[in-house]
Amino acid sequence: MKLFHKAILLGALAIAYSATVNAGVIIGGTRVIYDGSKKEVSLSVNNPDTVPYLIQSWIDTQAGGVEKAPFIITPPLYRLDQGQQNLMRIVLAGNKLPEDKESLFWLNIKSIPSAPKKENTLQVAVKTRIKLIYRPAALKKIVPEDLAGQLTWHTVGSQVEVSNPTRVYMNFNQISLNGRALPDVSFVAPGGTARFNLPSGISSGTLTFKIISDYGGIGEIHTTTL
Repeated sequence: MKLFHKAILLGALAIAYSATVNAGVIIGGTRVIYDGSKKEVSLSVNNPDTVPYLIQSWIDTQAGGVEKAPFIITPPLYRLDQGQQNLMRIVLAGNKLPEDKESLFWLNIKSIPSAPKKENTLQVAVKTRIKLIYRPAALKKIVPEDLAGQLTWHTVGSQVEVSNPTRVYMNFNQISLNGRALPDVSFVAPGGTARFNLPSGISSGTLTFKIISDYGGIGEIHTTTL
């Protein structure tokens, strides 16, 4: 009987913990596209939870480290109460970015829930990292999906290499070879190349891929041959 009660208690604790870590703030986008013809861009943060959160935000370069990103984000630190929404403003400042191609940065948003001080409690801070892409004014009307056919692909050992001759980032949702998905696909920079590991035992055949749009949607299937 005691064992039965212990099992019920453990199950209840597991459910409570799961609800805690799954609850939290909602960020209004999976990526931010900074239109170079605008003075700023904004991103909403909502708190549907029952407790306040402390929100901390900052922007990193691709390299990270001590290199500083040429953006100001306001407010960088604030309290977000239950049911509240806040708009964070991102403004380009400082270093001049290339105007003939896109530039990529990382927007970090850390949310720390408020909790009473009790023994044997776990406070979970959740960090969200999304792409911040600066798109120059001259490229304002370009849609990455429309340029996907310009990508070229070839095999390099146990990897596939993709070359991007366009001036925009190509963010991949999925790449498959003969119906088998490649693991850990990401993106290829404008004018650059990227390599991804091929499925074991396959080095040629029909390759398909999908591009993620500016709004986080998944584009159509594109097909080529390796």
